[in-house]
Amino acid sequence: MTKTLISIVGPTAIGKTALSIQLAQYYNTEIISADSRQFYKEMQIGTAAPTPLELASAPHHFIQHKSIEEPYNVGDFEKDAIHKLTQIHGKNDIAIMVGGSGLFVKSVTEGLDKLPKVKPEVRTELNKKFELNGLDPLVGQLKILDDKSYHAIALDNPQRVIRALEVCLSSGQPYSSFLTSKAKQRNFKTLTIGLTAERHIIYERINKRVDLMIANGLIDEVKVLISKRHLNVLNTIGYKELFNYFEGDWNLEFAVSEIKKNSRRFAKRQLTWFKKNENTLWFNYNTDTEEIINVISKKISS
Repeated sequence: MTKTLISIVGPTAIGKTALSIQLAQYYNTEIISADSRQFYKEMQIGTAAPTPLELASAPHHFIQHKSIEEPYNVGDFEKDAIHKLTQIHGKNDIAIMVGGSGLFVKSVTEGLDKLPKVKPEVRTELNKKFELNGLDPLVGQLKILDDKSYHAIALDNPQRVIRALEVCLSSGQPYSSFLTSKAKQRNFKTLTIGLTAERHIIYERINKRVDLMIANGLIDEVKVLISKRHLNVLNTIGYKELFNYFEGDWNLEFAVSEIKKNSRRFAKRQLTWFKKNENTLWFNYNTDTEEIINVISKKISS
């Protein structure tokens, strides 16, 4: 039997974690998380990381295995995830991967383009500009240096913008010129399962999830991290909005409404990214798991 990776994708709050556990239990296998925000042990509530009960329901990897102060990028994840997949496939023909971070999913299924080495002084200078002046000037600089990347990457993500600028400034060439879109050869077959729903349902699920995060202690989780807010990894939905609340710029009600709004926008971007893969098998979020398993089994055996 061909070694297979079942990759579960879709927008935030759609039910990917629950499906991944059900599939892992059915196939008696293990789960790799490709949700880059869930890597960090200090960010549990705001990233909707699996609960202790969920983690105990099936073996999980790359959940809260790093500190926010440890450098860890998508290249590191690609290397670590492929190594872990090799170990899982040594015991089982099927492995599960779940996550909404499109670039991290792609790093495992297709591999990453080889980028030029970044000059440390360039990275330092860009991070200093971000801390002093925010993201907008960097976005403007990217538009001038690489209009193609400007229209392709998530411009509200500091890590993505800074990464593109690092390459532009270090190499003298546009970041987009290094992206070949040529997939690496993998020794496993990938079967991608997508979960989706009508937009109003996705937005309703997101709003409910944010309310649940607040009820479960997100405010206290973020409060502990205020002294670390300069770290890029914390400039993310659920944390950056509450930092503004703690600094007195926003009231709590407005901060929570901004978390919901930004989460909805993020879900829209996720769907745009994942819809690019024409081979994805899409299912409604409330499709019976048995039906999904039947489709997977037929695809694997064909």
